Amino acid sequence: MSTTTWVLLVLAVLVLFWAVGAYNRLVRLKNAIANAFGQIDVQLKRRYDLIPNLVEVARKYLAHEAQTLEAVIAARNQARSAEQTAAGAPLNAGAIGALVGAEQVLGGALGRLFAVAEAYPDLKADQTMRELSEELSSTENRIGFARQAYNDHVLEFNDAAAQFPTLIVARLFGFQPLSMLQSTSSEAERQPVKVTF
Repeated sequence: MSTTTWVLLVLAVLVLFWAVGAYNRLVRLKNAIANAFGQIDVQLKRRYDLIPNLVEVARKYLAHEAQTLEAVIAARNQARSAEQTAAGAPLNAGAIGALVGAEQVLGGALGRLFAVAEAYPDLKADQTMRELSEELSSTENRIGFARQAYNDHVLEFNDAAAQFPTLIVARLFGFQPLSMLQSTSSEAERQPVKVTF
């Protein structure tokens, strides 16, 4: 074999090793995203388990606020359904988008419940309500951190898949950019909840 053939063979082997390494890195990053979503999923399940208990405690104090309580339960059920769909396909942008929308509705309903609860001193003073509220607040913080970690992994994956020369491997094997989780999509949703009596 000639020197040129050996050089071409060595170059081909190096390119092959590089392509395998780039592919494996993209797979690892996608798996990290799925794991990060799993962490969100764990916290969301914890949140969904706390909400019925919170509503039950509030129910005895807020009998005439049935509409608020029913809205929280309906929003919780919708978010739970969206979470189960997204858990089955954590890299599906549509499922993640539906989960984000359902979570926004649930957050608004919980905000109204807590705003109503503030007007009832007996409910605010109830030990179980305080403990559940603290647990829910702690869970919300954990969800926020888990979402941040998810977005960090999505950013790392999207950056890796968009940089040359890894872009070539990403396109060859169908690695598509993924969407990040966002807190809200409209300016109206960013406004504070207004409660009037």
